[in-house]
Amino acid sequence: MPVPLVPRSSGILLHPTSLPGPFGIGDLGPIAHRWVETLAAMKQTWWQILPLGPTGAGNSPYQSFSAFAGNINLLSPDQLAQDGLVSADLWAGESFPDDRVHFDRVAPFKAKLLRAAWDGFRGGKGGHLKSDFDSYCAREANWLDGYAKFMAIRDALGGAALTAWPADLRARNPVALAEVEKPLASEIRMHQFGQFLFDRQWTALRKFAADRGVKLIGDAPIFVALDSSDVWAHPDEFLLNADGTPKVVAGVPPDYFSPDGQHWGNPIYDWERMAQTGFAWWIARIKRQLAQVDLIRLDHFRGFIAAWNIPAGEQTARNGTWVPGPGAKLFAALRAALGGLPLIAEDLGVITPDVVALRDTFDLPGMRVLQFALNGPQDIHWPHNFVPNAAAYTGTHDNDSVNGWYGTLNDRDRNYLAQTLGKPIGDAAWDLLRAAWASVAALAVAPLQDVLSMGTEARMNRPGVPTGNWAWRFRLSDFRGELIGRMEELTRLYNRIPAEGGLHY
Repeated sequence: MPVPLVPRSSGILLHPTSLPGPFGIGDLGPIAHRWVETLAAMKQTWWQILPLGPTGAGNSPYQSFSAFAGNINLLSPDQLAQDGLVSADLWAGESFPDDRVHFDRVAPFKAKLLRAAWDGFRGGKGGHLKSDFDSYCAREANWLDGYAKFMAIRDALGGAALTAWPADLRARNPVALAEVEKPLASEIRMHQFGQFLFDRQWTALRKFAADRGVKLIGDAPIFVALDSSDVWAHPDEFLLNADGTPKVVAGVPPDYFSPDGQHWGNPIYDWERMAQTGFAWWIARIKRQLAQVDLIRLDHFRGFIAAWNIPAGEQTARNGTWVPGPGAKLFAALRAALGGLPLIAEDLGVITPDVVALRDTFDLPGMRVLQFALNGPQDIHWPHNFVPNAAAYTGTHDNDSVNGWYGTLNDRDRNYLAQTLGKPIGDAAWDLLRAAWASVAALAVAPLQDVLSMGTEARMNRPGVPTGNWAWRFRLSDFRGELIGRMEELTRLYNRIPAEGGLHY
């Protein structure tokens, strides 16, 4: 049996956008630092987040304009003011609701904030940042230049998606690019500056966390968005037609979440082409992310064995086929380049023996989700069937909260849950949280919604529903002070406070 990747420990799942604060969306500023202090006080080793990339259609962090860039909606106005780039007068008249993220109001405000910071920087403010900015642009040029050009051109075209761009720009015709790059030079630099500011704030937050014994779990979506700088800058890495439209798109077949399956619309990789380059794009992507986090949840792991390829013209995911992926070749290349594989395999859904074999060949912990454990005593999602090298969850960002889920169960399932846990169900969220923490799984994680015993109103995402997701935020009043002691007690009781938090790979 392999040594678990992580020491026995625990953590909380909360995306930074869900943090409270006065600017309409959680950010990387003072409240994020307070949240880290709260995690440390609760004796949690891990803060798990969703993808950090700039969000596109539907505001989904799984549909990003770049697999490498950061989301400027997370920039902290307070920290930009502290750097001398903007004045608080900029938001003196702004007022945002604190119940949910209203993206239609937040995005224009953060775009205005970035522009003000850039104008201030060009005008001589924040002079102490100039050398660092120049070094950053040189160091990250491999992805940053393409991303900044993509965003500047997209903005100039009124936010048009890549497939609606003029053909010569979509195809990166050198003459056409030269014609637009000169008038857009300042805009391109502004987008580079936005990424510099994001990395500056994120790096400070990560160091603050590390100094307090809190480590970060990131999330890498297997696929990228069609409307992205990745597809624009590297079209030969994807299965595209000559005009840049996808031949096939990604999704999953009908399942627990959706009777029509999930039609994601992401282009599929040309794995044969990627193998010829030694999977250089993937290595660069994972290296970039490991500069931001300590451990990565690798989304849709089964897609590396076979992905559900949907003909591009289909409206649902029903009529797809399973097409082989890169399998062990990719992970061998990643391990050789990284010196190890600090990855959690998101092995949920339709899992076949070859997926299990790939996960176990590379000693990757899989996921166990207690909300999925109502199929009988043999179900792998019950704690009595867990293995140490696993990550146990009460639920994920795609689930309802535990209490919301429990409210939908019939009497048979409620009785079965009580029988299996060996006690009447009281607060379902904390009953499952205790089961996860008590299990043999090396890592136990709960969404903050479950720690707060919240209901369906706090759900983060409904898979297959294109709008209304990713907007949940908690208020400071939601977090009762006694929860800190309660989490610390539970974590201490089940021996999840590691002497050291190193990874074993």
